[in-house]
Amino acid sequence: MKPGFAAKVDMYRKALRRGLHGPQALAFLPALALAAFWLGGEPALIVTALGLPVVFLFAGGSLESDRPIAQSGKSDMLTQAAAVELVDINLAQARSASLSTACMVIECDGFADVSQRAGESAADALRDLTLTRLRNMLRKDDHAARMGDNRFVVVFGPTLRLDLERLLQLAARLQAGLEEPASVHNTMRYLSVCVGFCGSSRLPDTASGQQMLESAQIALAEAVANGPSAVRAWSENMRAAHQAQKTLLQEVERALANGQIQPWFQPQVDTSTGEISGVEALARWIHPERGIVPPAQFLRCLEESGQMGRLSEVILQHSLTALRSWDKAGLDIPRISVNFSDAELRNPKLVERIQWELDRFGLTPSRLGIEVLETVIAQSPDGIIARNITALSDLGCQIDLDDFGTGHASITALRRFKVHRLKIDRSFVTRIDRDEEQRRLLTAILGMADRLGLETLAEGVESVGEHALLSQLGCEHVQGYGIARPMAVDQIVQWAHNHAERIASAKSLGRSSSG
Repeated sequence: MKPGFAAKVDMYRKALRRGLHGPQALAFLPALALAAFWLGGEPALIVTALGLPVVFLFAGGSLESDRPIAQSGKSDMLTQAAAVELVDINLAQARSASLSTACMVIECDGFADVSQRAGESAADALRDLTLTRLRNMLRKDDHAARMGDNRFVVVFGPTLRLDLERLLQLAARLQAGLEEPASVHNTMRYLSVCVGFCGSSRLPDTASGQQMLESAQIALAEAVANGPSAVRAWSENMRAAHQAQKTLLQEVERALANGQIQPWFQPQVDTSTGEISGVEALARWIHPERGIVPPAQFLRCLEESGQMGRLSEVILQHSLTALRSWDKAGLDIPRISVNFSDAELRNPKLVERIQWELDRFGLTPSRLGIEVLETVIAQSPDGIIARNITALSDLGCQIDLDDFGTGHASITALRRFKVHRLKIDRSFVTRIDRDEEQRRLLTAILGMADRLGLETLAEGVESVGEHALLSQLGCEHVQGYGIARPMAVDQIVQWAHNHAERIASAKSLGRSSSG
């Protein structure tokens, strides 16, 4: 009997606690006092005034003891579990009063850059300032805290109206406020902000705080994928897409371990001779059921799981193996180019590993091209990335600056990193045989490269007209579907033989016509 009685008492206390807290209490308490005075006069009013504190104490006093520490503003950092508890409390309060609540998760991009340039103390100062700004834009009953180095969570107190339109307005206001320039250590700092949110009205009545927080985090992941400065509201379709992405992530990790991800190779051609000047290794996932999975899908998964380093190891080993096999087959392929991500370029043992692999395959460093995105060079003027790229150039590897024209690398950076060749982004190549403005822009790039003593390769060449005009303008190498599509290692042999026959036939026709 006693346990049952104790449980009932605890249930009544919790019900009273919820009833005595929140906006509904503001209307209930004055109404109760007024009713007591009308019904019983001053004696009833006195009894009510003395009795309410007793009821309040029975209910458990202040709700502060039931809140996570961060809810009352005593802590700036929340764990996932504490954040779930905070959302649970607000969700319960909102439901008991037939009101609404919502959860927003905010990710700020820019702290890492501040840390790299000005030190971790400056980044921490900016984080504190960001949290202060966030709290200053909220109401008294709303709560904000950090959930990591660049992530913040906001839980809105129970309120009457928090529909999609209102939440979008709030998200835009918070985003704009956080993206305002901030002065830290006498220097202006800038952040870009992505927001994902979920309102209680979009969840079932049985949903928990964990479900609301996870839904907001899923919406944030969608915003970050479409960023910078994107805002996304959670929807049921997002959960299905998120689950599909998680499944793909598990599959791609297995595929990498099982050898399903291998390089395919796209030939590069010398515009003056027509001969093969090299090939680029491009990662391809041959799925046993889906066929070829687009690189944009699985590369993102590998990056999120920290597997890009392992991918580059696999691609490099397969590429050097392919180069050796082509040598044995009598093909003249001077060089193979491999892409390296910024994460891999931060590996302090990268140069040592590449040298070891070249020695193992008996290849000279000049046979290997290292493709680096222009954005990586533009954003990494110093540090381990700069040292690795310079060391690889000194080793004898060719450094190709990929997607040139999209990353704002300075001429000084081209010299410092000892770049050998500019790979001109396809956006500058498309329609040059029909667009005068495109042609002038490309001519300026080729002229600059010539004066700096850099080779050039045009990417994304898709037509005979583009190929011919690039040759006339002085671009030394071309690559694209108009030359050849990426192909498996064994298909390169047949393509190379057919290409050599076409060149020989063209030369023969040229000699005949001149004779």
